[in-house]
Amino acid sequence: MFRSKSRITLFLLVFALLLVPFTAIAQTTQTGTFADGAKFLIEVPANWNGTLLLYSHGYVTPGSNNPATDVGDPATRAFLLANGFALAGSSYATTGWAIHEALPDQIAVLDQFKATVGTPKRTIAWGHSLGGIITAGLIQRFPERFDAALPMCGVLSGGVATWNQALDSAFAFKTLVAFGSPLQVTNITSPTNNFLLSEALLQQAIATPQGRAKAALSFALGDTPGWFTPLSPEPAPTDFADQFANQVLWAANVDFPFVFAFRAELEARAGGNPSWNTAVNYREQFEKSTSKAEVRALYAAAGLSLEDDLETLNKAARISANPASVEYLEQNIIFNGNIHFPVLTMHTEGDGLVSNENEQAYRSTVHEANNDRFLRQTFVHRAGHCSFTPAETITALSNLITRLDTGRWPDLHPATLNAEAATLGPNFNIFASGGNIVPTAPAFDPFRATEFLRPFDTFIDARCERHRGSDQNCRVDGD
Repeated sequence: MFRSKSRITLFLLVFALLLVPFTAIAQTTQTGTFADGAKFLIEVPANWNGTLLLYSHGYVTPGSNNPATDVGDPATRAFLLANGFALAGSSYATTGWAIHEALPDQIAVLDQFKATVGTPKRTIAWGHSLGGIITAGLIQRFPERFDAALPMCGVLSGGVATWNQALDSAFAFKTLVAFGSPLQVTNITSPTNNFLLSEALLQQAIATPQGRAKAALSFALGDTPGWFTPLSPEPAPTDFADQFANQVLWAANVDFPFVFAFRAELEARAGGNPSWNTAVNYREQFEKSTSKAEVRALYAAAGLSLEDDLETLNKAARISANPASVEYLEQNIIFNGNIHFPVLTMHTEGDGLVSNENEQAYRSTVHEANNDRFLRQTFVHRAGHCSFTPAETITALSNLITRLDTGRWPDLHPATLNAEAATLGPNFNIFASGGNIVPTAPAFDPFRATEFLRPFDTFIDARCERHRGSDQNCRVDGD
């Protein structure tokens, strides 16, 4: 108890006691556009403490408005500026899977800051979702420009792995639910029509017990969680009907747009399909899924043979990748685990767009590179993609800064983190839901992510050699 109180006191000294009314903070703001069309935003408070936070924003739907962004939410922005932190970020030159443009654009922001403001004492990379993979990509490709990183709800399995796993789920849906239909899972020619078709097929499927069972199997191969609404309680472990209903919400509202429409944007920039399922054993994949109990129950209720459908998947004609497109996606980006300064990650447990298993993929890569001492991971017990409160975000950042200040990781036990977040008060322990601001208690949780189903990183060739090419993530048939 004494240690916990001491930590809270230190937390308050570092942040809350520095806090002054937001309206009293003077700051300078820079905006502009780089030669490639990316916009940038830099905000520097008058009481700048020497730390720069470079924010990488998430996925922007192809063709949508794409402003420069330097922080995830307005409450966190106000708090950080009031406490002396400089904020910066760019829009990236394009929308969609814009990692190819984001990495140099974000470095250009750092160059702009250095030229017009000065050299920071330290620079921390942070970002949400696609911004999480960009954050991890920045520190891997430009380690000399950073001192620490905070990827949040990030695509930390890397580009190849995440799109391969998405292909597995789409392939199962096409084979078991939409067989014979014109639904396209790769080489998508009309994204809008393809997505609308997927939605119609999903609605037909969920109308029958048999369709629900087959759809659930496709969700399981993507590890879609059975929890959707952020401020709702998590369904009971055996409430399979509620879990499935939540998976349908993820599919219809979030995942199917990516799987059956936005993949086309990736394929266009990669020059073809970068994903494959050659050599994948779907029976083995299913046994590793977090929702296999739900699928078994739904198959039993429907009077269907799960073994027969797994056999159908294993015998179905497979999809090969375009080698040049795989190379593009490897560059944008897969991970090698070479981190040499503090990296703290944060993820919600019920994330159906970027599954929490992404954290295990990144942890495994860092471990294989013998850099475990630089990585710590935290989880928030809440559904939703990047559904953190400002207090949780500030608390994670505070602990990362403590690691920088002291050279040692602080106590990251969830109870300690929750106590620290609570000290920030009601203005930061909130969540925006349905247009309303809802008081929300901090929810750091002693969670550990299970295995990502389709890992792919820079160690894959060594694994394939050890397994004599039998690993189902190996590139075969020219992939």
